Amino acid sequence: MIPPVFERLESEVRGYCRSFPTVFTHAEGATLRDAKGRTYLDFFAGAGALNYGHSHPVMRDALIAYLQSGGVVHTLDLHTAAKARFLETFEQLVLRPRKLDWKVMFPGPTGTNAVEAALKLARKVTGRTEVVSFTNGFHGMTLGALAVTGNAGKRAGAGVPLGHAQALPYDGYLGDSVDTLDLFEHMLRDGSSGLDLPAAVILETVQAEGGVNVASPEWLRRLRKITAEHGVLLVVDDIQVGCGRTGPFFSFERAGIEPDVVTLSKSLSGFGLPFALTMFRRDLDVWSPGEHNGTFRGFNLAMVTATTALETFWRDDTFARATERKAALVSERLHAIAEVTPFARGVRGLGMIRGLECTPAARANEVSKAAYERGLVIETAGPNDEVVKLLPPLTIDEAELAHGLDVLAESFAHVARTQRRRDDDATTTVATRASSTTSKHAEPVVHAGARRDVEVLR
Repeated sequence: MIPPVFERLESEVRGYCRSFPTVFTHAEGATLRDAKGRTYLDFFAGAGALNYGHSHPVMRDALIAYLQSGGVVHTLDLHTAAKARFLETFEQLVLRPRKLDWKVMFPGPTGTNAVEAALKLARKVTGRTEVVSFTNGFHGMTLGALAVTGNAGKRAGAGVPLGHAQALPYDGYLGDSVDTLDLFEHMLRDGSSGLDLPAAVILETVQAEGGVNVASPEWLRRLRKITAEHGVLLVVDDIQVGCGRTGPFFSFERAGIEPDVVTLSKSLSGFGLPFALTMFRRDLDVWSPGEHNGTFRGFNLAMVTATTALETFWRDDTFARATERKAALVSERLHAIAEVTPFARGVRGLGMIRGLECTPAARANEVSKAAYERGLVIETAGPNDEVVKLLPPLTIDEAELAHGLDVLAESFAHVARTQRRRDDDATTTVATRASSTTSKHAEPVVHAGARRDVEVLR
């Protein structure tokens, strides 16, 4: 039973708890447990905030040790030993191996804080106001980030006009045969296109909430070339698909490009603690002291667990290669499900963010519900929630992963069987009605002898 306090006090805005109506009490690795003692396999991972699973023991131990040592927790942007260790580790294990000469900014605790700082910086650097975003992009729920988000329902919640942003078609939005950057490039070159030269272009290289849409490396490279030629800053939002979700630490590495600005959050802390970064080329650091600030920029507990995550998983490419092996298994199994499921239209995604599109869209939520009933937590994505989206922890072992995929396959099969029964029942009902209608107009049944008498009379 769900405690009535949630209904009594918590706002109607709550969402995920409606899809998974239970009270969770414990979590570790890829497993959740509720108040009734039932366990669930987690293929949602905090919407990508738990790449290393729930309560990873190495990070948990580091956090407990830090607290027991009396380490400082909150410091605004004061210097701390925890922050120094994080920055040094991030530079050593992430920036230097990728030859990235970036400055690091602590914009606040969440991803939308990181996006707001990126947009604000781009406008300050260039002196321009407009930002180009892409269809189906999602960048956050504060006003600046919402202006560059595509989802109409989320945008409507702003309550005010969302300006200084223009959405253009993402890779594949107009079909595989159309390179949507032709439009962008043509509009930039045409002084009468109505598109003012933007301060920045912002995008996810894999659109997560937008439906698990993947931009090709070729498209990303061309976008980088266009923005560089026109003096437009390229901002990559790696909040949901960074920190190894696609395999490499950054999702854009596969394209061989270097953005001007990058935002990180979600799995950055490694432990599910709020933590975000906005990173940018060294020459773009034009901030004046205190020009952009926030109370919770100095959350040292997140810095402790983030440092531990980097040291544990990113000293070499072992973790990334393991993710790619698991991703191959996921892709194989999803294609197998799609082949035998009438309403599954296609597999999409990259690395360990994958999706299976359903038509009609309602089937995706039916699959999510069926999976939950079988002990698997999995969500949907896309403009109409038409995509079943897989975001398992990257640390999930292959046996758990295989089990979860078995449950997912059975959930798709269950929904398909249920739909066939509905279709059969509907066909039977139509046939029964037709038979009933025909019988009302049929010739009356008469005795054989009487029928012969009728024939004689004719």
